[in-house]
Amino acid sequence: MARRILIVGGVAGGMSAATRLRRLDEFAEIAIFERGPYVSFANCGLPYQLGGEIPDRGKLIVQTPERLAAVFRLEIHPGHEVVAVRPVAQEIDVRNLATGEIRAEKYDDLILSTGASPVVPNIPGIDRPGHFPLRTIPDLERTDDWIRTKNAKTALVLGGGFIGLETAEQLHRRGLTVTVVEYGSQVLKPFDPEMAAHIHREIRKHGVSLRLGQSVVRFEAGDAAASVAVLADGTRLPADLVIVGVGVKPEAKLAADAGLKIGPTGGIAVDASLRTSDPHVWAVGDAIEVTHGVTGQPMLIPLGGPANRQGRTVADNICGRASRYESTIGTAIVRVFDQVAAVTGANETLMKKAGIPFEVVHLHPNSHAGYYPGAKPIALKVLFAPDDGRILGAQAVGEDGVDKRIDVIATAIKAGMTVHDLADLELCYAPPFGSAKDPVNLAGMAAQNVLAGDVAVAQWHEVPGLIASGAVVLDVRDAKERDGGVIPGSLGIPLAQLRERLGELSKDKLILAHCASGQRSYNACRVLAQHGFRCRNLAGSFKTWKAANEA
Repeated sequence: MARRILIVGGVAGGMSAATRLRRLDEFAEIAIFERGPYVSFANCGLPYQLGGEIPDRGKLIVQTPERLAAVFRLEIHPGHEVVAVRPVAQEIDVRNLATGEIRAEKYDDLILSTGASPVVPNIPGIDRPGHFPLRTIPDLERTDDWIRTKNAKTALVLGGGFIGLETAEQLHRRGLTVTVVEYGSQVLKPFDPEMAAHIHREIRKHGVSLRLGQSVVRFEAGDAAASVAVLADGTRLPADLVIVGVGVKPEAKLAADAGLKIGPTGGIAVDASLRTSDPHVWAVGDAIEVTHGVTGQPMLIPLGGPANRQGRTVADNICGRASRYESTIGTAIVRVFDQVAAVTGANETLMKKAGIPFEVVHLHPNSHAGYYPGAKPIALKVLFAPDDGRILGAQAVGEDGVDKRIDVIATAIKAGMTVHDLADLELCYAPPFGSAKDPVNLAGMAAQNVLAGDVAVAQWHEVPGLIASGAVVLDVRDAKERDGGVIPGSLGIPLAQLRERLGELSKDKLILAHCASGQRSYNACRVLAQHGFRCRNLAGSFKTWKAANEA
C-alpha cells in the first residue's frame, strides 16, 4: 500500500518537503493541511507589497492549490487547522474552519511545519483596532485596508527587528510619518551595537523617528485612528496605525500537547535528521530548535532559507536517503533605505554567552576600486578564533557589495575556513565589481596581522577605560580631517610626520593609534613598535568609534 504522509503547515518548510517527497516517491499519498487561505506564499515580501514596491499582490502567491494538485498530485487543504496529534495511534484531528467539522486522519509519517506566530506583548490596549502584525497575507490585507479606509498619516512600529524596519521603510515610502519604538538599546539584535549604529543613523537621516531604550506602557484612545501610545517616559505618540513587530515565537503547542519533546528555547526538539522524539513525526522551519553552527548552542533562528533546506532534508530521510541538517549559522540581510546590513555566524553577545574566546577586526573598504565611479564604503566586522584563526562571524553595512561579501564569509564559516583562507581567496576582480584586494581578502589580512602579533588592537568600547588608565590617543589623520571631528583629548600627528615627531610621545605610556578606518594607524603602530613604543590600533578607527558614539 502507498504510504500516507501528512504535513501540518505549508509555506517554506512544508511545501519544500511536499514537492521533494513527490519527486522521490511518485506513489505516496501526500496531504498538506494549512489553517490559512494560502498554502504557498512569500511572506518575506509582505512589507514590500504594503509599501507598493511590489505592486501586484498576486506576485506573493508562489503556488496555488490547483497547480500543486495538477503538477505534484498533492492533496491541499487550506482553511483546515490540525487541532491534535496522537502519536501512538498515528492520527491527527483536523478541523474544517468553514464548517467546524473535525475529522481524524491516519498517517505513516507526519511533518510539522507549524511555523512561528507574532509575539504580542502584554501592553494594555495592544488589542485595539488598527494594531496589526505582518506575518501573513490576511495580515497584509487588513493593514492595507485600514491605511486606505482611515486615510492613515502616522504609524508606530513596535520593535526594531528585520520585519519592523522593513515595514517602517515601506510605510515611509507610502507617505506615512513613522516612529519606531525599540525597547532595547539598538535595532537588529543579531548585530553588535557599533554595527547597528550605522542603521540608526540611516533611519534618522530619512526622517523616521527612532526611540531606543523605550517601552510602550499602554495604548489609549485619542486623536488618532488607532491609538495614542504612552511611553515609559511619559511621551504620547498618536498613531493612525500600529505595527506589532517585536518578534516571533515557535508554534510548538501542537507538538507539546502531543507529548513531543520541546527544547530549552521553546522550539520543537529534533535530531540531525529532523525527527522529533517520536519516530514517525518530523519537524521543520520556524517551529524547531536548531544548533548554532558556531557556538553549538540551541537557538531559534526563524529564516526562510534554512526552512527550505530542512524540508528537503526531511523528505530525503522519509524516503530512505540518509540526510543530516547539522546546524544554522544565521545568515541574514536587510535593506533599510539606502543602507544594507548583513550578518552571518556569531556576534559578540553569542560568543560571550557561550564562553568562546574571540578576536575582532573592523575595516572600511570600498565596494569596488576607488578610482572607478560609484565606489561606496562598507563597514565590515569579522570575528575569529585567537588560536587558529577560524572564522566565527561577520557583519557588514553599506550601500553596495554587502551581500556578496557576507555570502563569501558565510560559505567560509560553513567550510570551517580560517582568516588565512580569507586572505588567500581568489575572488573575481574588475574595477566596476571589486578591488585587487577584495574587502574579504583585506579582512583576512587584518586578522592575520593580529594573529601574527604584528599589531595589537583595541575595540571602540575600550577607549574610555584606556584613556582613564593613562593611554595617549594618537590621531594620525591629516590636520584637515580632524576638522570633521576628533576623539576628545587625542593628539594629532599625521602619519607622514610621525617619524620626525617621535619625541612628542612617551615610551612609558600606551599609545592608542587611530586614523579614519584603521589602515594608516596600523602603519603607525608598526613604526612605533619598532622604535620601542607600546601601541594598540583602534579597530575600525574613527569611523567605527564615531558611529558607535552617535548611536
